[in-house]
Amino acid sequence: MKAKILITGASGFIGSFIVEEALRRGFDTWAAVRKSSSKAFLQDERINFIELNLSSEQQLKEQLKDMQFDYVVHAAGVTKCLHQEDFHRINTEGTKNLVRAILALQMPIKRFVYISSLSIMGAIREEQPYTEILESDTPQPNTAYGRSKLEAEQWLDTNSQFPYVILRPTDVYGPRERDYFMMFKSIKQHVDFAVGYQQQDITFVYVADVVQAVFLAMEKGRTGRRYFLSDGEVYQSSTFSDLIRKELGNPWWIRITAPLWVLRLVSWCGEYVGRLTGKVTALNKDKYNIMRQRNWRCDITPAREELGYAPQVKLPEGVKRSAAWYQKNGWL
Repeated sequence: MKAKILITGASGFIGSFIVEEALRRGFDTWAAVRKSSSKAFLQDERINFIELNLSSEQQLKEQLKDMQFDYVVHAAGVTKCLHQEDFHRINTEGTKNLVRAILALQMPIKRFVYISSLSIMGAIREEQPYTEILESDTPQPNTAYGRSKLEAEQWLDTNSQFPYVILRPTDVYGPRERDYFMMFKSIKQHVDFAVGYQQQDITFVYVADVVQAVFLAMEKGRTGRRYFLSDGEVYQSSTFSDLIRKELGNPWWIRITAPLWVLRLVSWCGEYVGRLTGKVTALNKDKYNIMRQRNWRCDITPAREELGYAPQVKLPEGVKRSAAWYQKNGWL
């Protein structure tokens, strides 16, 4: 009998790739979506769909009452919101509601994998030379997004008998991703924009390696453990732009490096305009805090040793694959 897996956030960037891998591995795969969710990347006829309202524990219990899952991967969440309180409502309370419903229904799941983020740590270890952020470091999230993810992690800790494992990926990129796509688009239009003059150490993880870690966590993850994820390398802030430009055929460009105060002003304006128009903007207070952070190094040794995590795609190859996908699918 096939193992049954539920994937929340299935229509999203990371979630859609988890669905594909679950199908490849022969799982009875259930994609949790909303009525408004796009199914553009969920076209396989083997996918089972289920509508879940993560904002209501009671409704979740109704929607899940006749279901039994062996594994749950909780990839649903938001990275941008008009109002900061929405991060808590969706990322924190949504996680609580889902787990409470599972517990109330006494669903005997084997593993619950929660996709968190390196952002829960905030700007720490910022003295040069930068050193890796460790699991033992005290989180100091400097964004509403990071706080909402940390609050969800801390709440999971209050359920010691619940078989949860937490993954904390650094910046995730790859085909279908829309935020980093804006850099591809900007460079194609001959502009590269960076901020801050102090050295910035950046880490990345290709989406396929996040998916690899998800299934390793299901098999080998220890309850209550957290694992940072990156590709194991450290890059400078200009590396990503240089690689994008190369894959786009080296178009002529203007590289602009602005002081942080310019980004702060632009971000403030973007957030203000977003509230006036009711549309989420890419530049806001959270984005400012993320871009001014200088140290994104993280220790992936526990993931390597405990899960057998072995990142396969370094940044040059990942950018090459991403650019090819964007071009093939008419995004560029």
